[in-house]
Amino acid sequence: MTYSPILTRALRYGGILTLAIAVVGSIIGWLVAGQAGLVSALIGAGITAIFMAFTAVSIMIASKVARTEESVMLFFGIILGSWLLKFVVFIFLMVILREQPFIDPIIMFVSILAAVIGSLVVDVLAYVRSRVPYVDVELPGE
Repeated sequence: MTYSPILTRALRYGGILTLAIAVVGSIIGWLVAGQAGLVSALIGAGITAIFMAFTAVSIMIASKVARTEESVMLFFGIILGSWLLKFVVFIFLMVILREQPFIDPIIMFVSILAAVIGSLVVDVLAYVRSRVPYVDVELPGE
């Protein structure tokens, strides 16, 4: 089974989501908190882009590495390891950015929350709208 069409669509939708969070978040952040709000919204959008791409790329790599039924544990090990790495990187970023003077924590929290909810919607839409055959049948005349 190939995940590339679904993940390609998810990456495309994720790019649109990231752009929307960057634009809308920046405008709202600027109006609410000035330059700190603008920077916070842009950092939230950047985190969105990096983590959505990291998830899709890790699934693509895992599906290429684990091609046989015997290597399904390798597939899930790669996915689980990449999600654990994302979690550690996210915690590290939050600890580093927590006390920075150029960050508005409320704006950053809201932009990251919008990114999490939006990425869930993006993944569902990419899955539902992708047409991937799940049966490999030889048609007459081929």
